[in-house]
Parts: sequence; structure tokens; C-alpha cells
Amino acid sequence: MITRKIAILGSTGSLGSQTLSVVEALNRAGHNLSVVALAAGKNLELLAAQAQRFQPALIVIEQTRDLNRLGRLLRPYWSGEILAGGEGLHAAVTHPQTELVVHALVGATGLIPTLEALQAHKTLALANKESLVIGGHLVKGKGSPIIPLDSEHSALYQLLQQREPTEVARVILTASGGPFRTRALDSFSQITVEEALQHPTWKMGKRITIDSATLVNKAFEVIEAHWLFDLPYEKLDVLLHPQSVVHGLVELCDGSVLAHLSRPDMRLPIQYALAYPERVASLVEIERLDLVKQKLEFAPVGRERYPAFWTVIEAGRRGGTLPAVANAADEILAQRFLNREISFSRIAEGLEIVLGEHQPVQNPSLQEIWEADRWARERAGKLSPYGVR
Repeated sequence: MITRKIAILGSTGSLGSQTLSVVEALNRAGHNLSVVALAAGKNLELLAAQAQRFQPALIVIEQTRDLNRLGRLLRPYWSGEILAGGEGLHAAVTHPQTELVVHALVGATGLIPTLEALQAHKTLALANKESLVIGGHLVKGKGSPIIPLDSEHSALYQLLQQREPTEVARVILTASGGPFRTRALDSFSQITVEEALQHPTWKMGKRITIDSATLVNKAFEVIEAHWLFDLPYEKLDVLLHPQSVVHGLVELCDGSVLAHLSRPDMRLPIQYALAYPERVASLVEIERLDLVKQKLEFAPVGRERYPAFWTVIEAGRRGGTLPAVANAADEILAQRFLNREISFSRIAEGLEIVLGEHQPVQNPSLQEIWEADRWARERAGKLSPYGVR
């Protein structure tokens, strides 16, 4: 029987909500998972409903101004502690009952609770990619285990178990290629917001959907893999795989290739992380792969079609504050595209401009990371919508 005491950061988001559904499924099967803390942003009604169902000891909300309203929503059903902001996140990840922290917050500020959870010697199930993209050098070596929650990193984590570094020739992440994998290149300037939000495989938030169309998200995943698995960039590769069935591959030194295949459903890597190191029977209704009918295609990542991917990969290779700049600038540029202020093609152009102007600091402190983040947001926000700086 699996017994876990869990804190969930980002409980009202897609991944947090799916985590709670997996917790319920495991408990129905006779396991014993309890929720110590729930942390969320602005969706007070859903957070209150989750608190009623799971009865955590602690609830954390983003803004102090929402404390009274949340308290009124909770009062008939729950009588624990409510905190706000960074103080609340710190309390959630360091709570004496917390054993496993599921970190599904979005954004650069997620780096702080990542570091605090690891410093408190908690096991971390990590989906906050910014923690490793902007602060991988700070996260590395903290000692506490990190179990990745992204489907690609979870696949590689499973494939690399008990593998010696000398055995691994190459690690391959896969990408669907987004909605524009076969679109004519000369029509990219006419891409609409509605078209960019039509991801062929996953249902996600707006920014990550845009990042999947530009493949910036996959470049960030390469940076994450560099830190998670202590691999040089020369051993990290990406292939387009539109079926999204193969989530990761490991090529060994003798030429053998190991692959992880499953239906594209985030509940599988979530269940793996919650049960680790045990593996339990699937408790959710996910169609099994039919290998006879399943078609598998792979292709390289083209530089003309996905220029932003290659720009961010180079930022990762150079390191220092450049990945933080890439993350912050991309967030602003993606939002400006969603606001219809700039074209889709301008996202890649803007990233190249902002990164080209930045003077990177190597082995940056937290203060230097936040300063690079602030500068990049300001510069990307001022970027002309047209083909000039």
C-alpha cells in the first residue's frame, strides 16, 4: 500500500486538478494518500471545493486581499490555516507533515518554493519548468530527489533508471510539432491567434500552447533535461513526432535505442510520481496502445520552421542569465501575440533581438536572475511590432 502526505502547488490548474483526481483513484484502490496543503492563484471557488473534498491542514492563496473572501467560502466546510503569497508557499513546502511536494505552479517565481522544498529535504514532483530553466545551477546538487512530471522528462527518468553515464550516447525528447508542422512557410506572417491555440494533441494553457507552436517549450525542456539528468547539450536531441505516443528515447553506447510509449495523458506521469518507487496498475480509464494500428513518424526540427527553438537552445548552451532572459522575453512576446499586438513570426525575431542585446552573467545569484528577468520583460514589452528593433 502506498502512503504519502502531499502538498500541491497550483492545485486549481490542469495538472493540479488531475493530480487530485489521481489521488482519489489511488485511495479508492486501497492506498493512503492525504493532502496536507493546497496552493492556488485566483480560482477561489474551485480551491474552496477542493478543500472541502480533501480537508488539507493548510490552504495558500496568491493574494492577501483574497483571504477574507476565501475564508467565507470555506467556513461551512473547513477550519484549517489560510496563508497568502510567498509566506504561504514556504509553509506548504516545509510543513512538517509534507513528504511529497507536487509543484505545478507556472512562472519564474516557482523557483523559490522549489529551492525551499529541496532545502527542507522533501521529495519534489516537479512540473514548474522555470525552476530549472532559469535556476538549474541553484537547484542542482541540493540532494533531495526530484521526480519530473512532464511526460517527456518522466519518460526519460524511467528509461535512465540505473544507467551509468558512460552507457548513454544520446537522449531524445519528442515534440508534436504543433499546429504548423506542415504549413507553408511563406504564410507564417498570417497565422492567427485562434490557429496557434489549436494544439493537435494536448489541451493546455494559452502561453504553453503558443510555446508549443513555436517549439520554445521544447527548447526549455531540453534545458530542463540538461539539469535533471546531468547531460551535456551534445547528448540531447529533439525529434518531431506528431502522434505524441513516444515520449522519450535513450540511445545507448552500443547503438541500442530504448523508448517509452504511452497514450498522451498526463495522469500517467502523475501516478508514476505519486507512487514512486512503486509502480501500480493504471487506475484511470486510458485506452491502451494498439501497436498494430499505431503509426509512428519522426522528423528533425527544421531551423526555418522553428527558429525560436534554436535561439533558445543556444541560450541554454551559453547559460548564465541567458535562459532567464529567454523565459521572460518569451512570456511577454507570447502574451503580446495573444493580445494581437505582434505577429506570430515576431516572437522568434523578438527572442533573437532581446537575447542578442543581453550581457549574460555566469553562475548568477537569485538577485541577478531577477534583474535579468526584469530587464528582459521590459525590453520585450518595448519591442516594435514590426521588423525593426
